[in-house]
Amino acid sequence: MAVANQTLSRPGLFRSSVGLKVIMAISGAALVLFLLAHMIGNLKIFFGAEAFDHYAHWLREIGEPLLPYSGFLWIQRVGLLVALGLHIWSAAVLTIRARKARPVKYAHRKPVQGSYAARTMRWGGVIVFFFVVYHILDLTTRTFNPVADPAQANAAVVQGFAPERWYVTAFYVLAVVTLGFHLRHGIWSGLQTLGVSNARRERVLKGTAFAVAFVTCAGFLVVPFAVLTGLVK
Repeated sequence: MAVANQTLSRPGLFRSSVGLKVIMAISGAALVLFLLAHMIGNLKIFFGAEAFDHYAHWLREIGEPLLPYSGFLWIQRVGLLVALGLHIWSAAVLTIRARKARPVKYAHRKPVQGSYAARTMRWGGVIVFFFVVYHILDLTTRTFNPVADPAQANAAVVQGFAPERWYVTAFYVLAVVTLGFHLRHGIWSGLQTLGVSNARRERVLKGTAFAVAFVTCAGFLVVPFAVLTGLVK
């Protein structure tokens, strides 16, 4: 934690590699918190169509009359966009710096040992990014969704994951599973960057990272599978 604090207090926060890792860790934490809240909200669909539609409407009324209708959602969207932008930017800069530090490619370089998630963090991030874009166009703007009425949230989810749109569900599953690997490694790396991890806590924190990733994946995947099996109509 001392390293992170020292880095944050310096003007070179946006230039040093340690500072960029701190930015990536903090922005990643904000995105994880949003994912957990979003996942919990999605599970309200199991309480019935009326309850889910009411929840979707309530999100647009948060902060009234201080905020305009849907004002809270727009503040949230801007905040998420900033966090996502910082996360992608810091990851890209760190990747470019790592490549420049090793400009020569050796023909017989020994493979670096690491988890599957660690080796695929970059591609995983790309897959998740494109899915988020599609997901917004499908269930937020309803550009790709058969249900255009924004008040019918439950119907949009059911039609969005309908059996005839199996390709949407397949893409959703791929993105969520990829997200799980990304979360598992990202949470662990973020805790290390912020100085939370040490030898004594390592096992517990790795278990926590896995648990958060598993619960998040399960929470998101249960909805489309419930639609496919007819549990949610």
